[in-house]
Amino acid sequence: MSRRGWGGTPPADDHEARQMIVDAAIRCLDRDGPARTHLSDVATELGVTRQTVYRYFPGMDPLIAEVTERAYQSFTAELDVLFEGIRDPTEFVVEAMAYVIEQLPKTPHLTLMLVGGRADRFERAGAASAVIARNVRVLRDRTDVDWSAAGYDDRELHELVEIMQRLIQSMVVAPPEHPRTGTELRGFLRRWVGPAVVPVARPD
Repeated sequence: MSRRGWGGTPPADDHEARQMIVDAAIRCLDRDGPARTHLSDVATELGVTRQTVYRYFPGMDPLIAEVTERAYQSFTAELDVLFEGIRDPTEFVVEAMAYVIEQLPKTPHLTLMLVGGRADRFERAGAASAVIARNVRVLRDRTDVDWSAAGYDDRELHELVEIMQRLIQSMVVAPPEHPRTGTELRGFLRRWVGPAVVPVARPD
């Protein structure tokens, strides 16, 4: 590979090349915004041809998806720390939903699918079974709530995550005229969502 591109340090392999392209895309997005960032801009940022970027990402949507994936990993790591020690299912759901509703609009790399005509794709992706299944694993494996003891099997946990995601999407994509925050938001969620999170009664 020519050293004139890639900032003078060409990638050692395809994985490193993808990471360098994502890094360049983030710089472009932060500087110019999503509406003014195209694959050609990312290529210019790296000093490579557009065809080189196309080799790894056939369009902006796959590249945006990679950027949001990196942001997702960072965001869920924050949640691990913030909600450590919360064992009550209702309290966890209320706090988790409130935090995501408040912070998601402030996390630009996670909300990229909401702009530039991508909102419909964001909504479909958020409700996709694979995304729900992934977040089920987060709840089951990375929280201190004993979901089994609360009466949740895999199907019910899947349904809980689905309704959480749909409500979060609704409140982020189409927020009310006067968005609730802080104590008001948590009270709203505790009143209307909390009763649905009570331990699941099993028939004898």
